Amino acid sequence: MQKILKIFQSKLFFLKNAYLSQEIDYSKFIKCAIWSVLGNGISRFIYIMATIIVGRYLGRKSLGELGILQSTAGMFEVFAGFGLGITATKYVAEFRTKNKIKLGRIIGLVSFISIITSVVIAVILIIIAPWLGSSVLSAPHLTNLLKLTAAMLFLSTINSVQIGVLAGFEKFKIIAKINMISGLISLPSIILGVKWGRLSGALVGLIIYLALNCSLSFVAVRKECKKNDVYIDYKYKRKEIWVIREFTIPAFLSSAIMGPVTWYCNAMLVKQPNGYAEMGMFNAANQWRYILTYIPGVLSTPLIAIMSHSLGLEKVLPTLGLYLKTTLSYAALLSAAASVLSLLSPWLMSIYGHEFAAGWQVMVLLLGAAFLYGILMPAGNMIAALGKIWLGFLMNVGWSFVLILSCYFLVHLGAKGLALSYLIAYLLHSAWIVIFIFCILKD
Repeated sequence: MQKILKIFQSKLFFLKNAYLSQEIDYSKFIKCAIWSVLGNGISRFIYIMATIIVGRYLGRKSLGELGILQSTAGMFEVFAGFGLGITATKYVAEFRTKNKIKLGRIIGLVSFISIITSVVIAVILIIIAPWLGSSVLSAPHLTNLLKLTAAMLFLSTINSVQIGVLAGFEKFKIIAKINMISGLISLPSIILGVKWGRLSGALVGLIIYLALNCSLSFVAVRKECKKNDVYIDYKYKRKEIWVIREFTIPAFLSSAIMGPVTWYCNAMLVKQPNGYAEMGMFNAANQWRYILTYIPGVLSTPLIAIMSHSLGLEKVLPTLGLYLKTTLSYAALLSAAASVLSLLSPWLMSIYGHEFAAGWQVMVLLLGAAFLYGILMPAGNMIAALGKIWLGFLMNVGWSFVLILSCYFLVHLGAKGLALSYLIAYLLHSAWIVIFIFCILKD
């Protein structure tokens, strides 16, 4: 017993020293974080406005249809994106000063592959849209709209690589300006689209937003490369294929499982009695889950960069200190925000229309899941920084298994059952994250 107590005390002493460590300079990270939060906030605002407009004008069922369409596009986008955005960010940041020739080839490589993957996956989506609409979603009338989401998929994939390059150059201010300009121009098109074209009009409005965003980011990348004397080389891109093998593929596999699992659980819900109405309820409440985890999600890229750099210099203690400070900060921020949003949930849900007000319990359950997800995110950043990407993949497999199993037994409860499934999945996900952190302390 005394031996266990000594081990526990030594771990606490180590954690205290890590927390008090001041070796990491936070000023640059804070600047990037502020602009990153602003830029991504504008993008998220556009999608929230689209859901509110559809809910107010077209009702709960149409909002549910919009949710499953976006979920489908998002699932296919995971495969089209192939982890190329985060690959661009990592290697632009690494090589932008020490090897500009190599950097030009890497940008050419990821840009070329993104075009190929986005076209191929978009064509596949168009081809199987009739089968998805009739057999999988039990909604043949959504076939043409599923085909329309192929354009969203293509533009999102190309844009993610461009934004990844800009993030690698640490041009988060430019990214924020691009999102602001695109949002101001395209928001009226979404409103008019819903009014004149109903659900298809809403999708067209979102496509206009993505097209503007993609065009502006394309121009910004070329300007930034010229400014930094980086020539985008498409001719000798094969020399850097090792990037795909060593980083992109494991990173892709780690994230690829999430989209299909989420989509499958959504599909289970819409096939229930009154399924699309329940999906509309879940989709409305789910927007607030995304809001709660917005800041942890946005700060992931800067955190991974700082942790990777620190670990590369063998500064284990400061890196663990950064992890502890970030986790505790997220816990304080998210617990306060989740409490306030839970108290306001009946009113917030009624914004979408009076028929949504009864879904406040769904929102509260999803806020609980969001809290757990948020405080676990720095651990995920640590896993990436340590290069343990296959471990992250196995953890995601475990989360997915629990979510599907829970959904299978609880989906008969409708939107509430799906929300409860997410909460259960993140509770168990927390367990193996704690084990992982304990193993780090042991090492």
